[in-house]
Amino acid sequence: MSKHAMVSRVEDERVLVLERVFEAPRDLVFKMFKEAEHLKHWWGPKGWELPVCHVDFRPGGVWHYCMKCVDQNQGDFYGMESWGKAIYSDIVEPEKIVYTDYFSDAEGNANDTLPSTEVTLTFIELDGRTKLVNRAIYASAENLKTVMDMGMLEGITDTWDRLEDRLNELK
Repeated sequence: MSKHAMVSRVEDERVLVLERVFEAPRDLVFKMFKEAEHLKHWWGPKGWELPVCHVDFRPGGVWHYCMKCVDQNQGDFYGMESWGKAIYSDIVEPEKIVYTDYFSDAEGNANDTLPSTEVTLTFIELDGRTKLVNRAIYASAENLKTVMDMGMLEGITDTWDRLEDRLNELK
């Protein structure tokens, strides 16, 4: 099964739109974002694991997680932990998930020095396949540039490759 490439574009200088088609039914792709048991298997770049993943999947609920680098080949990143937190604002199963994404600490306190992001995930049914659209709104063009410079596109490409592998295991 060939992998579908991720397509990315920037709108209005501060909105990043990512799209990719997955060879899996929409209900299954949606479930990957909903359940901690699934997220633990694919969220984050290659070589990173999710030792902590708490999901309260409802509007107003919080998803709090820790990504940890377990790949010694990643040099300085090895052993590093990165905490994140999402607060869900709107959920329409199996079509849409809207949340605000924050960098946080282990206690779940948002890190105000790093930009938060308004994210809308849309799951589009395509004859048994699913088109996933990730629309992320940043506070400013500078904030978007900051995360792009941090290698975010590569990170998301990796993450979605892992999502595809996970879907293939479950189909």
